[in-house]
Amino acid sequence: MRDIITEKIKNQIENFNGDAVFIANDFLEIAEYETARKALNRLTDEGTIQKILRGIYYCPRFSELLQEYEAPSPHQVALAIARKFNWNIAPSGITALNMLGLSTQVSARWSYISDGAYNSFSFGNITLEFRHRNNREITGMSHKTALVIQGIKALGKDSVDCEAIGKIRSSLTKSEQQALLREAMPTTAWVYQAIRTICGGN
Repeated sequence: MRDIITEKIKNQIENFNGDAVFIANDFLEIAEYETARKALNRLTDEGTIQKILRGIYYCPRFSELLQEYEAPSPHQVALAIARKFNWNIAPSGITALNMLGLSTQVSARWSYISDGAYNSFSFGNITLEFRHRNNREITGMSHKTALVIQGIKALGKDSVDCEAIGKIRSSLTKSEQQALLREAMPTTAWVYQAIRTICGGN
């Protein structure tokens, strides 16, 4: 039975997207937590997957272009950490600006706000930093809404210009704009006014 569970988990991992990062809880439809955890450790020992941090794994993909195995996506690692600890998170600061195409600055420190405790995690040359914020700033929002709010805050009130508005608008579908207008209402007035402009309001 144990080998059958391991094989099922391995098969599911093979069907994940190439940049997937996963934890034992991601396989609860296949097995109980402890069984899934042991199966992931066996797959690690076999070399099928690699452990990034305690309880967090990925399946290295070989890049023909680079002729080496790809490193895990820092953002996917952050999302896996959030799932592990049951946190709501959103990119903040330069991380949010990069994801919105508003900055090309390369940083080894990825910043997030979280409704969990302050913490940081390092792997390779990357550090993920989670800063606590109250639930009002993050809970009940889609990932895209929280990302846009944090990106606007990182820009600052006087830097939300036409170029920034255009880039943010182009990253949003119509349904995401509608959700943004609805979900962002509790944010500060100047941020919400910028969101109205982005979404075509006054």
